[in-house]
Amino acid sequence: MGWVGLIEMAKNWEEEVSKLGEDKIKDHRERGLFDNMEWIIGLWTLMGIILFCYFLCKKKENSNMVKNNNNKGKVPKGHTGWPLLGETLDFIACGYTSNPASFMEKRKSLYGNVFKTSILGSGVIVSTEAEVNKVILQNQGNIFVPAYPKSVRELMGEHSILQMNGNMHRKIHALLGGFLRSPKLKARITRDIEHSVKQCFATWTHQPIYVQDQVKKITFTILVKVLMSIGPGEDLDLLKREFEQFIKGLICIPIKFPGTRLYKSLKAKERMMKIVKRVIEERNNNIQNNKDSEKGGGINDVVDLLLQDKSERKCIPKMLQNICENIIEMMIPGEETLPTAMTMSVKFLTDYPNALSKLVEENMKLKRKKNSSDDYSWTDYLSLPFTQNVISETLRMANIVNAIWRKAVKDVDIKGYLIPKDWCVVASLTSVHLDGMNYENPFEFDPWRWEKIGAGANNNCFTPFGGGQRLCPGIELSRLELSIFLHHLVTTYRWVAEKDEIIYFPTVKMKRKLPISVTTINN
Repeated sequence: MGWVGLIEMAKNWEEEVSKLGEDKIKDHRERGLFDNMEWIIGLWTLMGIILFCYFLCKKKENSNMVKNNNNKGKVPKGHTGWPLLGETLDFIACGYTSNPASFMEKRKSLYGNVFKTSILGSGVIVSTEAEVNKVILQNQGNIFVPAYPKSVRELMGEHSILQMNGNMHRKIHALLGGFLRSPKLKARITRDIEHSVKQCFATWTHQPIYVQDQVKKITFTILVKVLMSIGPGEDLDLLKREFEQFIKGLICIPIKFPGTRLYKSLKAKERMMKIVKRVIEERNNNIQNNKDSEKGGGINDVVDLLLQDKSERKCIPKMLQNICENIIEMMIPGEETLPTAMTMSVKFLTDYPNALSKLVEENMKLKRKKNSSDDYSWTDYLSLPFTQNVISETLRMANIVNAIWRKAVKDVDIKGYLIPKDWCVVASLTSVHLDGMNYENPFEFDPWRWEKIGAGANNNCFTPFGGGQRLCPGIELSRLELSIFLHHLVTTYRWVAEKDEIIYFPTVKMKRKLPISVTTINN
């Protein structure tokens, strides 16, 4: 029924009503005829408003494009898909295939290396080109600011490091980087990682072993110790349990009604905040009561580091709240990114026995050199060249951080591509890592390729940890933990893996958690 038909129907209804007496009108009302009519008119009105707003936005977008075409660059070509949904369904579907870059590749072939689309409720410009990504990653504050889906913003909080910008971000990033890279921390944490790995292996008494679950016992424990010096016990168990609920809401429909995924994740965060806040307040009281600590006491973890930043002590309650949220945010690598890298390394080594054989040979050589003692230094682990090549190749193929989201604060021209002000731009890291122009046979696990490139090479085509001012400050610590895990795994066990496949959405994981059966090596 069109608008003309609807109006005609309303007129006929009005004439009929005028002929009825009050009793008849009352009778019609009781039967709900008037209510039904009002409901129909309301529904059509609502649909009209939605369509009007949609076409108004499209008209504004098109007028902006015409205006921007007069500038140096041109807005990239592309297709925004269905109203509201955009091309989200296609984007999600490719995450369940063996080629996570297929969504990008299809549009790249149609529109070029940089194109526009609409995913996860946002109109975006996507870059699959290394040089364009470099500009996006290295320019902060004055050109690009962080832009993430609403569910991420809701969960991380107002003062999230992820959304922080400018001088405050640079200061926090520098503090964390200096602490996490320090030889003193690496020397101390090496013992803790070794102990955590061996403790985890000691529980491998029942077959099969689900690698994806097991490695989280290692990584989360270590990270919480680095952040807050919390060891095994009730607090650690509660944090781990609640964090598993919290992380599920990072990519979800941003609705906060009771029972929704986002609501459950926010409640989990509230419960974690109570533990973290208690630890931080106790530590802060110790600093206040012990002036020596404030003048130069030892910094044992990230809480100490942030609390002893004097510039933030003007408003203590606000500072403590910010630190609480920052600490919870920094737990993500221990529950998500690092255990995923460990799991993927086992998966790839299983599928490529030549690489596994070379890795075993290198690590057995180190073990014999140490005479089976436990006297390893952090430099021993990081000095194993093929092990570092395996880690680099795992990070390239797994693409745990598949893209970086930013928003342009002004019109930006990059290599002839115009990114209009307030548009979101997505730097696709996966597309670059799996591009045959950047890597020969990109879907082959080939650690030997890094002998030519250089393990962990700092080039525009290898950005598993991001880049620019937001380069992950825990790079070296992550490599150390991966190196220790791989060394003790391949020198302790042989394994056979059951058939499993990688899923790339919403995060990278194994469909069946990578079940393996292990046998101990007879030394």
